[in-house]
Amino acid sequence: MDKVVIQNLEANNQRDLSRLITKVENDGKINNITLDKLFKKTNQAIRIGITGPPGAGKSSITNELIKYFIDNDQKVGVIAIDPTSPFSGGSLLGDRVRMNQYHNDENVFIRSMSTHGHLGGLSRKAQDIGDILAITGKDVIIFETVGVGQGEYEIANVADLTIIVLVPESGDEVQLMKAGLIEIGDLFVVNKSDRKGSEQLTEKLKSIININKEITRPVYNTIAKEGKGIEELFNGIMKKFKELEDAGYLLQRRIDRYKVRV
Repeated sequence: MDKVVIQNLEANNQRDLSRLITKVENDGKINNITLDKLFKKTNQAIRIGITGPPGAGKSSITNELIKYFIDNDQKVGVIAIDPTSPFSGGSLLGDRVRMNQYHNDENVFIRSMSTHGHLGGLSRKAQDIGDILAITGKDVIIFETVGVGQGEYEIANVADLTIIVLVPESGDEVQLMKAGLIEIGDLFVVNKSDRKGSEQLTEKLKSIININKEITRPVYNTIAKEGKGIEELFNGIMKKFKELEDAGYLLQRRIDRYKVRV
């Protein structure tokens, strides 16, 4: 990445931004020398991973959270990771159509990143794209992925904090995720909490996620399509980020990510 390109990115040049992201998607990489030079610049943005089963409403939650970040004078980048082609349609991208309201907002950049069915190497590509967005001045970078297979675990490798989104119908899955998905979450959301079984799922989660944990991991209830519970979730994200920072976990996670890449 040459000096001119970096300057253009810092000036939020959308053409260079899109071009570089496409390069990374096509197996291009940010070299280690560039990483060293950009570490301080790219390390300022808050990186949030959002994952969970298909249909849990992750995109609706992301869409609503963007509003709160903007109102908090923060610029937002969203990388929506699909295991399939971004042109294949389906409910995953159907939910993301709602994000089109930010199409002309210079403070928001949204990009779907296709893995074309191959989740291996997702962490490196997503981190590189996150760095590119950070250079353009984004204060918050959200990585959203469908909770299927390896991708749901890799999301924790690119994020400062990870949010697990479940719905009442996920109740039977909690036991199966005890040793897996549950372990990577910093915050949990029971979305569509107006549905039957939401209270039971919330209590079940609370009984599982905070066993032998030094820092409490909260559970939030939302009805994202109606915007309910999103303000509490937003405040919880900011509080959790501060907790991780004060406890030294945030810096350690960032150092660990950096070491793996170089």
